[in-house]
Amino acid sequence: MTPLYVSDLDGTLLHSDATLSPFSRDTLNDLLAQGLQFTVASARSIITMQTVLSGLQLRLPIIEFNGTFITDLHTGRHLDVCALEPTIVDDILAQACAADLEPFVSTYDGTADRLYYHEPPNEGMRWHWQNRAAAKDPRLCYLDDLRRALTEQVVCFTMIGRLQQVAALDETLRAAYDGLIETHLYENQYSLGWHWLTIHDRRAGKEKAIQTLITLAGLKPSELVVFGDQVNDLAMLRMAQRGIAMRNAVPDLQRTATQIIGANDDDSVARFIAADWSGQNGRYPTKG
Repeated sequence: MTPLYVSDLDGTLLHSDATLSPFSRDTLNDLLAQGLQFTVASARSIITMQTVLSGLQLRLPIIEFNGTFITDLHTGRHLDVCALEPTIVDDILAQACAADLEPFVSTYDGTADRLYYHEPPNEGMRWHWQNRAAAKDPRLCYLDDLRRALTEQVVCFTMIGRLQQVAALDETLRAAYDGLIETHLYENQYSLGWHWLTIHDRRAGKEKAIQTLITLAGLKPSELVVFGDQVNDLAMLRMAQRGIAMRNAVPDLQRTATQIIGANDDDSVARFIAADWSGQNGRYPTKG
């Protein structure tokens, strides 16, 4: 049995310009060819993950949307889907709109993913819309009434606003739907000052998706080693035998971690795995 390594993407495996460096890609590909058990768990969608991980020869499925989907990276086929309870999606949408945070609504209709929007109400939401439009994201769909999206499987609501505004909505929704939803609240590192609140089903979460992935793939890892930098990585760090935080990680994550390594811009995840895999007791290999 060998370890299973799982890494977050933004702020962790990826550089701060949201790219996977050639060094990290080549290092991991060499190890994957030797039998390394490695995958990624991210808040990103499969569409953006396929772009940033182009050329990485992952054999295991990936975890996207903070554990909402377990997906084959190369085909985009979902192997596991955690949709929100249909009985609560109308009210979540209504409460978001009442807070002037009309959301992006991510759905799955059994065949294709959709990212529905109406009129982005602030600059943070417009940043996300422009980012997805510039990337020609095939999920992006305009609706004159977002309630029409609720006939499909709703997998995520995404609200973007200033911290006080989204934090208040987060508190309201968690109080109303305790035990039914999983929420994540964090600042967008690529659009500072704007905080994202994402609402998922209670069964979603990176830590839960890792357990599901282990079962789906028939894995029997000797230990679980995970890497992260943000609050949405806390639960998976806590459940791992080794939960590793980046030097650039938020303080809560560093306090939780069993070990702190270098920064994301230094290819620290790939260097750590290469050293750990070869039994070098944590000595990072130099760039060659």
